Amino acid sequence: QISIGDVVRRAERGEGRGRMQGELYSRPRAMASMSWKPSSSPAERQLNLGGASLASELSISSQQEDLAGGPGKTGVGLESGSNLRPPLYSTEYHHDSVAGRASSSGESWAEKGGLVSKWRPKERLKTTAVALVVCLNIGVDPPDIVKVSPCARLECWVDPLSMQPQKALEAIGKSLQAQYERWQPRAKYRVSLDPTLEDVKKLCVSYRRAAKSERVLFHYNGHGVPKPTLNGEMWVFNKSYTQYIPLSVYDLQTWLSKPSIYVLDCPNAGTLMNAFENFALQRYQESAGLPVMVQHPPGRKAPPRSAELRTAMQDVILLGACGMNETLPQNVSLPADLFTSCLTTPIKIALRWFCGRSLLRNEGLNLDMIDRIPGKQTDRKTLLGELNWIFTAITDTIAWNVLPRPLFQKLFRQDLLVASLFRNFLLAERIMRAFGCMPLSCPALPPTHQHPMWHAWDLAAETCLAQLPGLLSGDPSIDYRPSSFFTEQLTAFEVWLEHGSRQKPPPEQLPIVLQVLLSQNHRLRALVLLGRFLDMGTWAVDLALSVGIFPYVLKLLQTTANELRQILVFIWTKILALDQSCKMDLTKDSSFMYFIRFLEMPDSAIPPESKAGAAFILSVVCHNHPKGQRACAQAKLVDVCLGSLQDGPTNVISGSTALLAQWLCLCLGKIWEDSFELTMQAFELGVTEKLSKLFNSASPNVRAAAIFALGSLIVLIKSDKQQDISQEEVSEHIRSPDRMVAERQAAGLLLQCANDGSPMVRREVIHALGRFAVAHASFIDIAHQATESLSGGYGRRHNRSPSAMSDLGHASFGSSGDANSAGMREHRHSAPDVKLDQARGSDASFTPNGSNGVPPVAQEPRGPGGEELSLTYSQLYQNTLATIVTANFDPSPRVTEAAKRVLQSCHFQVVPLKRPAVQKSTSSFSFSPKRNKDRSKLHSRFSMSSDRLSSMGQQSPGDQASSAGGGGGPSPPPPKKG
Repeated sequence: QISIGDVVRRAERGEGRGRMQGELYSRPRAMASMSWKPSSSPAERQLNLGGASLASELSISSQQEDLAGGPGKTGVGLESGSNLRPPLYSTEYHHDSVAGRASSSGESWAEKGGLVSKWRPKERLKTTAVALVVCLNIGVDPPDIVKVSPCARLECWVDPLSMQPQKALEAIGKSLQAQYERWQPRAKYRVSLDPTLEDVKKLCVSYRRAAKSERVLFHYNGHGVPKPTLNGEMWVFNKSYTQYIPLSVYDLQTWLSKPSIYVLDCPNAGTLMNAFENFALQRYQESAGLPVMVQHPPGRKAPPRSAELRTAMQDVILLGACGMNETLPQNVSLPADLFTSCLTTPIKIALRWFCGRSLLRNEGLNLDMIDRIPGKQTDRKTLLGELNWIFTAITDTIAWNVLPRPLFQKLFRQDLLVASLFRNFLLAERIMRAFGCMPLSCPALPPTHQHPMWHAWDLAAETCLAQLPGLLSGDPSIDYRPSSFFTEQLTAFEVWLEHGSRQKPPPEQLPIVLQVLLSQNHRLRALVLLGRFLDMGTWAVDLALSVGIFPYVLKLLQTTANELRQILVFIWTKILALDQSCKMDLTKDSSFMYFIRFLEMPDSAIPPESKAGAAFILSVVCHNHPKGQRACAQAKLVDVCLGSLQDGPTNVISGSTALLAQWLCLCLGKIWEDSFELTMQAFELGVTEKLSKLFNSASPNVRAAAIFALGSLIVLIKSDKQQDISQEEVSEHIRSPDRMVAERQAAGLLLQCANDGSPMVRREVIHALGRFAVAHASFIDIAHQATESLSGGYGRRHNRSPSAMSDLGHASFGSSGDANSAGMREHRHSAPDVKLDQARGSDASFTPNGSNGVPPVAQEPRGPGGEELSLTYSQLYQNTLATIVTANFDPSPRVTEAAKRVLQSCHFQVVPLKRPAVQKSTSSFSFSPKRNKDRSKLHSRFSMSSDRLSSMGQQSPGDQASSAGGGGGPSPPPPKKG
């Protein structure tokens, strides 16, 4: 068991280091880096948050676990839609060696390490044009092909001898196009029947011009022409069909260019593939100025040149029916175009082949029944649809477990048509190897015809086909019984979760789990198991993303099922903790509204941890994402968060309630961070008062989060490109008296927490006051002058005008504690020179808590234009400066580092003064003039004795301005009354 406080303390020590304000993932990493592990009993699966036991909220009861499908269970209870509440947090803290540290540039560790780019394809190609070239010359057999009698005759499941040759040729062409359209209906198709050389050239050139940079598919059926030659030539016809005309692969490469895919269904297809590779390598060597190694004849296999050949064959895919010197199968029970049938009609050919090998043929099952299987392939509730669903899951699983991850992404996750062809290619390899043919592909795939998952396919096919005679008998009382394939695979996946780990092979059922998400009957159980897998660590999240989880869980955000809400929130928490770029997808189609509605739900049965996860997701959506900020603001997310914060007394927030309050505050801060318009709307809603109530929370995380949200209301303009308002409106917003007053009120509230007992809270206060100091740099300069006039010690006035001093805030204030933080970018003031009425405000009597004992200054400070400033506002700026200076001597190194960076942003520096040896006990520190590059902007020295500084640390923030005098002498007497 581990509490959130333990997680935060580990983060403070450097394990999962980050910061709440600059990097979003100090506490998010605490949530996302933990793993759920099964314990001896379900009652032990709980999380101790603030000492409160949440076993009743987070764990699965013994009865529900039995229904969840333990080892040997079927999971019927989950499939029936029982309200299962999965554990949302782990009982053990897991620390990744690189996962803990957030990048200073705003990237997560996964993005910096290149982990994210592996699962999200950089380029997504589509096959937009399909050229179908059919060379059959029905009635005339090729001279070099010896056919047995009887032999295979079916072409695209059409018997060419059952009708006139020309009609049969047209019927075969239409059937071939229909078979391809089933996999890619949006592509352009053109069939060229028994073409001439000019017909093929015209077709290829026109399709390449129409496809532009997209992929073109070229399908070649050469069953009616001679075998390809060793010179890399296939055959077509002349106009009178009296001669065979050679078509060189070299010319075909020129016409189709890249990207392209070639399907070669002809004898001796391996010769064409070898010639294609040799010609491509020759072209690459010529273009790169390398020595050209010409292979003679080009149809023979070239010596291995892995690096050059991979570059030459980039964006080119080849699928061949057989190898060199191999002929196609002529078994009468199979179609003549067996390779094409496997690629385009996999279920039909797989069941026909299985029927010939199964014992079911002795129980009344025949090939005619295979053609009459009821249902549609797109309807998973029917027999044919479920078989297609199972086949897709099995072939995906085989490919994911056998192929390297980059190759799997390229072939199975980029192009819909290419993915379908390669799934079916695995079936072609299995069937055609049984008849002495070895299909080839480029890129080459490892052998898969003996993978154990094929036995699962045989079992599923036999189970479904055993019901076929009864279903076709016409008896209305016989209904189809769904297969238990997916239930069994989920059970196998659950067994792996009980014993698997990062050091063991990944679960081979992971692609099947994603397919199960398509079924409402199995969806809840699959999501619960998937959530347990993701909770094992960032490596598990990356595996799930690489297999293709993202489009599934994104689509599920459109559902309204109540039982899926909590587990979907948990899964998205894991995904966004790894990869922040997914927030773009949530914003693009307004999917983030799912999590806003989840926060709005008044259902008391929803644990606060789940709502905290939703607040985390929305925080990521708004983090460094102006479009997401505006979208969430328009959806009234500020009102939702404020309403959730007001549900209970803030002074007794603890445990899971504190976690929710913490993330609600962080979400609020991210909504309006660096946005003029949204911060003004927040000021108008009175959020400063509502956030200040959280300063009394017993949880330091909540107090720090509230301070971050309050400090984010002070806007710093980073660059003109990042402004959410036009350039003409900037000046009006900057000089708005309402904004000036509101930001001063926020700073006064921040000063109340300057002496908080938590170093994390004190550091957040310094960060927030730093934003205030940079935004109000002109008035900080004035406060410096006023304090110098009181100190009378080692300080001296600078001889620059206040207007020149207002330019000193260009160095940034960032919330990061690292020197290379993203916060160290240049900023401009959000509050430069103001007029008298703006400086005073409508009510110039603002007095923050703790400032009642501050004596007035000896000289009324002057504003940037020479106007007098309000006495209380002058005290505010002096207290701000004194608080930051005092933080330089904080016991916590992180607070000290933050204070030094704030002073550097304001061009101050605290340096030790050299004193005579007799005065060591009263040694002083002073502000040293820090020179800019132009050596023209200097700050005068500001000295305070160490005794005075130590005494200031014991006073309230409001009393510190009175202790800012130098030399340790007594403070000036208070003015006379009246």
